[in-house]
Amino acid sequence: MSIRHGLLALLSRGPRHGYQLRGEFEASTGATWPLNIGQVYTTLSRMERDGLVAPGESDEQGRVVYTITADGRAEMARWFGTPIAQSDRPRDELVIKLAMAVAAKEVDVAEVVRRQRTATMRALQELTKAKRAVTQGTAQRLVLDSMIFQAEAEQRWLDHCEAVLKEER
Repeated sequence: MSIRHGLLALLSRGPRHGYQLRGEFEASTGATWPLNIGQVYTTLSRMERDGLVAPGESDEQGRVVYTITADGRAEMARWFGTPIAQSDRPRDELVIKLAMAVAAKEVDVAEVVRRQRTATMRALQELTKAKRAVTQGTAQRLVLDSMIFQAEAEQRWLDHCEAVLKEER
């Protein structure tokens, strides 16, 4: 997801200034994607240039309040209406790491898998605790559910890697 589209989604609920947008973005993603306030204002500046948002009056603290434009709503609708392709997702560093471990000399691939399994299990436990702590906020729960499912899938994939490595011995 781009920051741009996330900010458009938040602005569709009403005018906001950058600090509000950053806080709501982080709350919506369960703080799994922290934003630098500079990223927010740089993105808002580009979105203003592209006609997706319009600056309004400054609040009492001098912060500019932004509003989504009709073009911004159209861009947001286009984004929500377009499925994310697998090819649009970032590369998987773990897959690359294990592939290179297999290709490299003097690397104990089974140990790499074991260490990753331990780290993934620890992350899964932390995510489960975090999910139990969420008392409200559907967006946060969905983000945490996704992360839990990904960690569980990673554990299954690591099991598969171990089985393949045993076959190759």
